[in-house]
Amino acid sequence: MILRIAFGSLMARALTVAMTILAIGLSVALFLGVEKVRTGAKTSFADTISGTDLIVGARSGSVQLLLYSVFRIGNATNNVTWESYQDIAARADVDWIVPISLGDSHRQFRVMGTSAAFFEHYKYRNGQDLAFESGVILDDLFDTVIGYDVARTLGYSIGDPIIIAHGLASFTEHRDQPFRVSGILQKTGTPVDRTVIVSMEAIEAIHVDWQSGARMPGQTTPQEAIRQMDLTPKAITAALVGVNSPIQTFALQRAINEYPEEPLLAILPGVALQELWGIVGVAETALSAVSVMVVATALIGMMATIFSSLNERRREMAIFRAVGASPAAIMGLLVFEAILTATAGAMLGLGMLYLGLVVAQPMIDSAFGLFIPIDPPAFKELLVLISVVAAGAGVSLVPALRAYRLSLADGMTVKT
Repeated sequence: MILRIAFGSLMARALTVAMTILAIGLSVALFLGVEKVRTGAKTSFADTISGTDLIVGARSGSVQLLLYSVFRIGNATNNVTWESYQDIAARADVDWIVPISLGDSHRQFRVMGTSAAFFEHYKYRNGQDLAFESGVILDDLFDTVIGYDVARTLGYSIGDPIIIAHGLASFTEHRDQPFRVSGILQKTGTPVDRTVIVSMEAIEAIHVDWQSGARMPGQTTPQEAIRQMDLTPKAITAALVGVNSPIQTFALQRAINEYPEEPLLAILPGVALQELWGIVGVAETALSAVSVMVVATALIGMMATIFSSLNERRREMAIFRAVGASPAAIMGLLVFEAILTATAGAMLGLGMLYLGLVVAQPMIDSAFGLFIPIDPPAFKELLVLISVVAAGAGVSLVPALRAYRLSLADGMTVKT
């Protein structure tokens, strides 16, 4: 009986109730969406590199080293000499080591020089290997493997030529040494998707006619001559390191940090990621707080709507009293209506969230490299929905108590 009366009462005020449900739904979708993006971003960052014990670079900050070596954000303060790289690689506790050289670009995408070991040892998302959508690993000096987003954005296919630009924001290109696309990687949801990968020797080859960051005027060395040169790198930007045993990680880190030949820094990727999230934690908290305030505002709006309808419903409540309803029953009716409204708003918000994820997921993945999974509601999300319904019932108690007093005072006569 109460359910039927409450439902009929809500339908009699369909437009007002619908607007309230929409406001609650939008606020719930915003709150859950912010949480999805926040956790998705955190997971995507954490899944970018897996199975790497240490990252080595020139001495700077741990977050800075992580950003430029893994996420291709920013630049290194200095390089690591090839001799130091070889010393580290020769240590007995090093299982594998992958060099990385950064600095050039191709149409806003970063170019990374590395070795064939990168395709063997780079792991992401709980140990997944890189896989090729088409083509093969670097086979020639001027071959390149491109990430999924590079191929899709620029429309490249196997065999297409690529001209690498000198630096990140330079109009100078290495047109005399064009590359050829030999492979296209499958989608990973990591910065690899937006990377043009070449060999370390190729990085040296395209800079044969360059000195101190500038091209030597009037000098062009033919490719045939370049192929005969010793193209051993002089320096690298960073290196990914795997150790033979996890218990050796900290000892190796300390040895690299105390390396006497030049100032180096070795970081643990997981620890550096925690430092990164500590830096952005204030903004993360502020965003969550804004979402909570939006939900609270929607619930307060529902309370205001109930308040504004009380005078219009005083005769209705008086009739209920005449047929035997107690003041407590009328109070309970208003609370029950608020629960129905909040539940409908919460369900609408959940539906809007998943509809938004279906539409926005590929765009967010492409634009920002953030993979946001479309999973069933987790316990935390269900707890948010229950909390919204409980909060809706709580804020409705204020107008419900007002209705309780009015029903006691009015009887059959509505006072004006």
